[in-house]
Amino acid sequence: MRRDGGRRILHLDVPIGSDDELGALQGALLAARASELSHVRRRGDRLSFGYGSDSAREGMSAEVDQAEQRWAMIDRLITALEEASAEAGGSSRQTQ
Repeated sequence: MRRDGGRRILHLDVPIGSDDELGALQGALLAARASELSHVRRRGDRLSFGYGSDSAREGMSAEVDQAEQRWAMIDRLITALEEASAEAGGSSRQTQ
């Protein structure tokens, strides 16, 4: 891991045996991103509709912030995977 202007840069080596495995990894990451987005929207809706007590809404707000951060990190991981795959000359089948 190295730092780049205050941000940490994490390098991962992931063995990929075939285009099918690459597609499966991309699909898993896309599914995780969709799941997090669904969670953000569900919790955000509950907040906007005023469900729960004040303390419950504070907890939901924190959950929304955490889910948004997870969604953003998964999105960065997907982008990095696509870039690395293109650099390696691999197939970058994305099914959004």
